[in-house]
Amino acid sequence: MATRSNDTDSDSKAPRPRNARATKELLLAAATTEFAQYGLAGARIDRIAERAGANKRLLYVYFGDKDELFTAVLKHQVGKLAEETPLVDGDLVSYAGTRFDYLLTHPETARLAAWRRFEADHHTASEVEGYQGKVEAIAAAQREGRLDDSLPAVDLFAMVLRITESWLDAPPALLAVSGEQPRSPKRLAQHRAALIEAVRRITTPGPPAHVG
Repeated sequence: MATRSNDTDSDSKAPRPRNARATKELLLAAATTEFAQYGLAGARIDRIAERAGANKRLLYVYFGDKDELFTAVLKHQVGKLAEETPLVDGDLVSYAGTRFDYLLTHPETARLAAWRRFEADHHTASEVEGYQGKVEAIAAAQREGRLDDSLPAVDLFAMVLRITESWLDAPPALLAVSGEQPRSPKRLAQHRAALIEAVRRITTPGPPAHVG
């Protein structure tokens, strides 16, 4: 008598379809790599789908068009950056070091920000809210005498942001002037120490002005 095949064993060997959440995460990761490398204009939906190993149609289903996908990538990256680099009690010195470390280990975040400035100069309400909270924390620290108050809080924060990116975004010719490999552990440690000292100097309150 013929033996019936085991349906359970047969089914267990068949490839299982991905769930929607897993597919969306794969597409988002692939889009992050693609946009970081090529920007919004140069990115291709076909390549993103191929990187993710997913049907191109699903990308449109989950994210809409390419512009909406770029916005979704930026939102995800901004959220991760904010989560990993909190500004605690207006401590800009600590914040600067933490932000430098994050951008160093997540270069795609810095590249996406650069592409965004060139190609999609817009902002979302959540981004404004995030920056507003940081500026308010800096202003509070200034009022309490923990940070220098000679500069407006928003300008001080903008300067600190640029300082954290100064070496990572420097012109190649300037990087060569150091005489060392720009990304060697020694050179990066030297620059990290320098940027922290720079932030310390511009944020530390000075002695009260002499009156009379």
